[in-house]
Amino acid sequence: MPDIIHLLPDSVANQIAAGEVIQRPASAVKELLENAVDAGADDIKLVVKNAGKTLIQVIDNGCGMSETDARMSFERHATSKIQQANDLFAIQTLGFRGEALASIAAIAQVELKTKRVEDETGTCIQVEASKVTSQEMCACASGTSFSVKNLFYNIPARRKFLKSDTTELRHVMDEFHRVALVQPGIRFSFYNESRPVYDLPAGNLKQRIVALFGSNFNNRLVPVALESDVVNISGFIGKPEFARKTRGEQFFFTNGRYIRHPYLNHALDAAFKELIPNDAFPTYFIYFKIDPKEIDINIHPTKTEVNFQNNQVVYAMLSSAVRQALGKFNITPSLDFEAGQSPEFPAFSKDKPAIQPQIKVDPDYNPFKSQGGTGSSGSGTFKPQSGRSVQREWEPLFQTEALRNQQPPGQPEVQQNISAKNTDEPIERSNLAFTLNQNYIVTRVKSGLMLIHMQRAMERILFEEFLSSLRSGKGMSQQTLFPVTLQFTAQEAAILKEIQNNLRHLGFDMEEFGDNSFILNGTPTGLNNTDMKDVLDNIIENYKQESAGTTTLKTVNLAKTMAVNMAGRHKWNLEPEEVNALIDRLFATEAPESSPDGKAVVRIINLSEIEDKF
Repeated sequence: MPDIIHLLPDSVANQIAAGEVIQRPASAVKELLENAVDAGADDIKLVVKNAGKTLIQVIDNGCGMSETDARMSFERHATSKIQQANDLFAIQTLGFRGEALASIAAIAQVELKTKRVEDETGTCIQVEASKVTSQEMCACASGTSFSVKNLFYNIPARRKFLKSDTTELRHVMDEFHRVALVQPGIRFSFYNESRPVYDLPAGNLKQRIVALFGSNFNNRLVPVALESDVVNISGFIGKPEFARKTRGEQFFFTNGRYIRHPYLNHALDAAFKELIPNDAFPTYFIYFKIDPKEIDINIHPTKTEVNFQNNQVVYAMLSSAVRQALGKFNITPSLDFEAGQSPEFPAFSKDKPAIQPQIKVDPDYNPFKSQGGTGSSGSGTFKPQSGRSVQREWEPLFQTEALRNQQPPGQPEVQQNISAKNTDEPIERSNLAFTLNQNYIVTRVKSGLMLIHMQRAMERILFEEFLSSLRSGKGMSQQTLFPVTLQFTAQEAAILKEIQNNLRHLGFDMEEFGDNSFILNGTPTGLNNTDMKDVLDNIIENYKQESAGTTTLKTVNLAKTMAVNMAGRHKWNLEPEEVNALIDRLFATEAPESSPDGKAVVRIINLSEIEDKF
């Protein structure tokens, strides 16, 4: 039998490595931006076309590379940051594995132009599928320009599974945010399809946050600071009143590197637990500075996951720092220790005799006497509000079954139906409905009792109405008295532009106003006195989370988001006529038994189940 184990060619090995490091255009953007930061640049420019599928270009004014270094940078495991194994425990740079450029070059057409300050000419290298096609001297500015063209051109299967341009561009923006937020002293600019998206001047951290997410963040942030021998914590948290209904701007950074850490995220949620609603999420930008020996960042190819040696200590210190910041800026209730240290008592005069407290009792008080009785009429005498005698008030408690089943004069016939014994005769459902705890509708049916979850019922009703509007393009809109200007981030504005036509079909009359803002002239009917920014934020967040890119699924998700938003804002203190109307609307839908999320709307409790309770 011949030998079956052999070494993979470098080109195949590089493509396998690329699958771990470069998952989408945003992955290449992350690696190139981090390389530019490591090169000491203070001005970095990012250019993308077709959401990075056609072109990703990063230009920096860093230290540049020599001709030899430029050529070596495309080799696997070629790095300037690691000399020996012990260096892995003292990493201060963003990149160190030496696989990024080799992985990118294996799946794209790459052009590198680089020049050191002390050199007269630079080097231009072109690589396709890990093969160097040309290398020559060129005239270029000091620093490095790295162009990635036609990503995954030689792996059609990978390219086919990329999402829509809007989704991929959103991921690119996410990576841009993460690098720009941790390097506020560097100027960043971002161009999409030759149009400027961001131009971020160098400044402090708060200026960078405001530049990225809008001027409304200027008054929403509270600084966090804590220094210790274990870890230094700094950054900003959002004020509780500005908590969002969706997970928005939540960032952790460790030693200048963006990380994800659910355990530390729980510390923030616990600190805000009593300050924000259960369905809201805080905003935070938290930076950790810790000894590199105390963390392990080499546990994931993208280096977004780290492992702290003392997770519990970091958790406790983070929780303490956040609570201290909330208390320091009078966001949480606190005791005023500056006030008087003891309660104030009235001053007594030694010449004034003391008066013993007395209890006044009305000996003629009789709580069972009627208003017309002969007892005392003083302030302590019991006076029934109605003219009925006390005896009449107790009569209903001792009525016999026969008396209760009699039809009182002047009462509608429906009361007799409610008091009737269980019967197999059909009963008009709409005349027997009532609400329970403002959450459920209870009504009698032939087989027993039917319970309807009111909010889920409204979700089903609105979902089908919005879905019909989206498909027909005839949504009802109510014009606002005055136009409202809404400000969004660049990422959110890009999503709104893509779904603007669908929003118009739902009843949103919106138009672009420039600088990532929109003017709202009309809203869907039924959204009166509602925060439109909150509704649109929920729509955007739901759109971000959708995994598939088909038009049908986008329409369904949009209708579902609108239905859940409007049903959640509904007041459930309904009049009997409104209860009956809700039931009729529910059973006119195509699937009244389940909500748009697949949860049960209707439950039937059979008579046998009720009898078993007794």
